[in-house]
Amino acid sequence: MCGNARKEPSPGPKATSVTSRLCRSRRSVNVVRMFDSFIILVAAVFLLAGFIKGVLGLGLPTVSMGLLAVTMQPSRALAIVIVPAVVTNIWQTFGGPYLRDIVRRLWPLMIGTVVGIWLNAGMLTGPSARYGSIVLGALLVSYAIVGLSQFSFTVARRDEKWIGGIVGVITGMVSAATGVQVIPSMPYMQAIGMEKDELVQALGVFFTVATVALGFSLTGAGLLNASTAWPGAVAMAASFAGMFTGQSVRSRMQPDVFRRWFLIGMIFLGLYLAGSAVFKVFAS
Repeated sequence: MCGNARKEPSPGPKATSVTSRLCRSRRSVNVVRMFDSFIILVAAVFLLAGFIKGVLGLGLPTVSMGLLAVTMQPSRALAIVIVPAVVTNIWQTFGGPYLRDIVRRLWPLMIGTVVGIWLNAGMLTGPSARYGSIVLGALLVSYAIVGLSQFSFTVARRDEKWIGGIVGVITGMVSAATGVQVIPSMPYMQAIGMEKDELVQALGVFFTVATVALGFSLTGAGLLNASTAWPGAVAMAASFAGMFTGQSVRSRMQPDVFRRWFLIGMIFLGLYLAGSAVFKVFAS
């Protein structure tokens, strides 16, 4: 019998061969079923995350990381998120006429983020990786509370470079630990007074640079490999389908109402992630 610990009389060579083939066949069927359910999960997660990005202009890594981290380690989730995040952000980068001005204003933020990722490289794969879900959950809750409170501040033009560099380093270190790049970069970009369309394009530029830097960090850690190619391709297709759907319904929705419920959902998701991760740490 397959995996049976009970001792049975030793069968003949022919019976043993048949039993081995049956066991291998049964294991193959189980693997295929698990793989199919995993691919369905990936497609559903990125369809939702892409839809949110299509409506709001951001949220794909945040939503997908948060949902995937419920069922897997954040490092594995990030390896799947990285390719669709880069491709969709590149598409968003060239979706407006502000690219030159954005690079001129945000280069300290982008360079600081790359430095922060380099300083904290290995956080998702090192001894502290078990705490990644706790940090990610706390980050999602913080991000949602800041958004719901509509807390805002302004940064003067003369202070953009040095503040942007500091914000970038902090964002990079947080990103290296969680895979999420919205805190504190998002409040900073709102604080420097970008217009709505310029801000959407700026998010694409910044997230492209940050995600590519994170991708190099993952490659060096061996997390980006052939095993992530098929889930990544499914994730990318689902992301674009969700984005186009979100963009098509954006004009018919009230973005403020949608954003409010989205942020409330992020609070519950973050609390669940952090709480379940804390329970696992204390139970181990």
